[in-house]
Amino acid sequence: MTNALTKSETIDSAIDRIGLGRFQWRLLAVGGLTWAADAMEVLLAGFALPGLVAEFAFPRTGTNATLFVSAAFVGMFFGALFWGPVADRIGRRRVLLTTVFLGVLFGLATALAPSFALVLLFRFLTGFAIGGTLPVDYALIAEYVPTKVRGRFLVYLESFWALGTIAVAGLSWWLFTSLPPEGAWRWVVGLAALPGLVGLWIRRTIPESPRYLALQGKRDEAREVLRQVAAYNGSAVDIGELAPPAGRAGTPLSALWKPALVRRTVLLSVTWFCLSLGYYGIFTWLPTFFRLQGLDLGLVYRNTLILALAQIPGYILAAYLVERVGRRPTLAGFLLVGALASFLFTLVGSGVASLVVSALLSAALLGAWGALYAFTPELYPTESRSTGMGWVSSMARLASIFAPTVGAVLLTSALPLALSIYASFFVVGALAVLFIGQETRGRRLSETAAEASST
Repeated sequence: MTNALTKSETIDSAIDRIGLGRFQWRLLAVGGLTWAADAMEVLLAGFALPGLVAEFAFPRTGTNATLFVSAAFVGMFFGALFWGPVADRIGRRRVLLTTVFLGVLFGLATALAPSFALVLLFRFLTGFAIGGTLPVDYALIAEYVPTKVRGRFLVYLESFWALGTIAVAGLSWWLFTSLPPEGAWRWVVGLAALPGLVGLWIRRTIPESPRYLALQGKRDEAREVLRQVAAYNGSAVDIGELAPPAGRAGTPLSALWKPALVRRTVLLSVTWFCLSLGYYGIFTWLPTFFRLQGLDLGLVYRNTLILALAQIPGYILAAYLVERVGRRPTLAGFLLVGALASFLFTLVGSGVASLVVSALLSAALLGAWGALYAFTPELYPTESRSTGMGWVSSMARLASIFAPTVGAVLLTSALPLALSIYASFFVVGALAVLFIGQETRGRRLSETAAEASST
């Protein structure tokens, strides 16, 4: 028997009635593959750096090294600001297909670049593409998942970052112990770009977000998409007339600073900036730090692989806690544990102890990222969800531009000072989360800024 409604309903209601099924799991697999590929692209700089040092003959911690590590982050900063609003204007699907394609193209171009200047250019362009993929992917998937499991599902998507980290660490370990460094780095960069091709091919079949379609006045198309989702899930749900959304499509970036959203935009910006500065400041330079401790490249990449594996428990715990205790306390708690682990790192001396504390830090920070990516899209209305995600993502990229420079100076000369600074940023990020005030666990996604301000 079908569950038919005789009056119009919201898209939230329709998605909740359809429920979780094959479509959402397939969407998670597709988005997760892209997410893992982007993680490989973002994090490969620290792994590939020894190869560029060998080929282009510059110091491991000098200006050229910092430029290489920072190039993709600079591109991601501009990409997040550019692609987020574009996705709210022309659609999530188009932007995702475009950015994934460009990411693969420029990633392969980096691997083949004959000069260091071109390496930097193509790394910047790769980052510009990825800067659109990451926030828009989250906006799209959040808009397809039922309310009661949305937080856990979004953490599952973020957990693919760990798989990408494991993949690039394992790939680097294998290639740098099998080939000369000046050849190994090109294979690492080239192979890291290839998973995006698979994700691009599969992603062609994912329809546009019904929320975006409804805001564009295409309610019949939105209803047809929802019917396809229900059929794919095997759900006997009849999708009737959809209520017209009260928002409007293509809101400008300035909408994030109107009274209804300004508080959460400011506090989320602080949180994203603080977490990113500490995370990239530490983990971008950890391979170099291990190398300066006297470890050979094989042991460096082995240790980094262990830290990548440590991320998985962090994600699992975050996926449980965001639905059990809420997004806000989970995020703040992981940030505070990250601050504690950073402080402990300054006290340990042996290689084993530093590896254990690093693993705790890795689990805590990636748990925080999972909770943050689940929380943020729920705090913005449909009309500006991609724009909001793009803005806060750009704040993270702004921090990641500074992080390699700070890390290069401090992690090689004043480790306790560096980690104390990073720990303080994690504490500030936790306080910002607590001051947001809103908790989105169990709440439907808001369609307008007015609804968002009332939660």
